[in-house]
Amino acid sequence: MPDSSHAVALPSPGDRCPCRSGEVFGACCGPLLDGRAAAPTAVQLMRSRFTAYAVGADAYLLESWHPSTRPASLELDPGTTWRSLEIVATEAGGPFDTTGVVEFIARYRDADGAGRLHERSRFVREAGRWRYVDAAG
Repeated sequence: MPDSSHAVALPSPGDRCPCRSGEVFGACCGPLLDGRAAAPTAVQLMRSRFTAYAVGADAYLLESWHPSTRPASLELDPGTTWRSLEIVATEAGGPFDTTGVVEFIARYRDADGAGRLHERSRFVREAGRWRYVDAAG
């Protein structure tokens, strides 16, 4: 994982994972965010990216973005609190696939109140690593 310009306060390994998978952080998104493991599926990468948004891990977000669509930099809004993630549907994206689509609803709160992001995200797996490409059309 690339160095971040600021320290990120990750949940403790025994805390509930922010992605709300039902697992604890140390058994879910923690090993992905700290670089000890790679996501085995597109859904797990989606979950870890949600968690990265929730904890402000911008370096992980950039690293897990496909180079063809990755922005040069990313500035997260500290006034946005990501609250929950619901996986709606998936297409492929398994451990033996090279592409996948994950439809999700992410709920958040910001200065304007409660909101939600409903998206179908495209992922590719290259050299054994899943990467986020973009929102599917």
